[in-house]
Amino acid sequence: MPNPHYIDPLTGDRYPLDDARWCSDAQTPLMISPLRGISRYDLDTRTRSVWRYAAALPRDIARPVSMGEGGTPMVERVWGTLRPHFKLEWFNPTCSFKDRGAAVMLSWLRQLGIKAVAEDSSGNGGAAVAAFGAAAGMGVTIFAPAYTSAAKVAQIRAFGADVRLVEGPRENSEAEAIRASREIFYASHNWQPFFLQGTKSIAYEMWEDFGFQAPDNVVIPAGAGSNVLGCAIGFAELRAAGQISRLPRLFVAQPLNCSPVDASFQAGADGPVPREVLPTVAEGTSIRRPVRLREVLQAVRASGGQTVAVPEADIVAAVKALAARGLYAEPTSATAAAALDTLQARGAIRSGERTVVLLTGTGLKSTQFMTDLFSAPA
Repeated sequence: MPNPHYIDPLTGDRYPLDDARWCSDAQTPLMISPLRGISRYDLDTRTRSVWRYAAALPRDIARPVSMGEGGTPMVERVWGTLRPHFKLEWFNPTCSFKDRGAAVMLSWLRQLGIKAVAEDSSGNGGAAVAAFGAAAGMGVTIFAPAYTSAAKVAQIRAFGADVRLVEGPRENSEAEAIRASREIFYASHNWQPFFLQGTKSIAYEMWEDFGFQAPDNVVIPAGAGSNVLGCAIGFAELRAAGQISRLPRLFVAQPLNCSPVDASFQAGADGPVPREVLPTVAEGTSIRRPVRLREVLQAVRASGGQTVAVPEADIVAAVKALAARGLYAEPTSATAAAALDTLQARGAIRSGERTVVLLTGTGLKSTQFMTDLFSAPA
């Protein structure tokens, strides 16, 4: 394979990885060119974190910014007639999967000499960038929707980040951050491709934890889809390296009230398809226009997977069902658990298959919602 580089998936334009950039010259999202993958013999067994798979990164990073991110457990639970494995991403340092991407992205940007970054986020991404930015000694500014939960805003501020609340829908925060990119580097978890190099570690972990085999199915809550693309990239690398013979099916779960990926998938389209957007308890996935929608759809289709749009009542029921099994998940995560029932009813997931459900964040991130939901006795 040629030397790794940034590539615009629409035009094929290439850019060197040493360029400090977050988008193409045409301000379109970039990916990193396909990598050859690694084998079990390339793992750094001295560490149990995303850096265990450092050999899978496109470039060496001399001084990683790390707080033990990754290495999260999977627990098997009965769910109807299924026995899925729930991957508990809240065991990451800031209690969400986004620590994986933030650790790799900011480590690379610091190595390039970038000293301050901006990000837009409705909560978990901002907390991850703020925390790892603090650990890296970088200045951090977070643009967040004004409706972001107070608990998430407090966590971001605790790490010393400058939080700027933006009125209106989630997209307004992104627009403000892009405007600010003229003065401060835009280290967006939705745009900067090295973030996906961190989230792909989830695929490598599942492969290792299942005895160097791929699961049959992975159910993923998705807003912008960085976990979907991370899994797609990681498993594609493992297949390229001859470590697995097939890709697991990737299933995307979204709240029906904000489900652009499902709308496009069900219509057989590659671009946006109109669908009404309403408020949702799964605020972490409330993204109307994912910047990598085309790539997310391609990843789902290439794997033989599907999408599910979950009604609000089913999300709330799944929060309760998870808690009854000892799993305290925020509503965004519970969307993936709720999708299990639909996928089984469709025949897309069957008993006896190895299914993983990614629980991307803890219920502690949604303190007010969880307090209201569980304030009355059962």
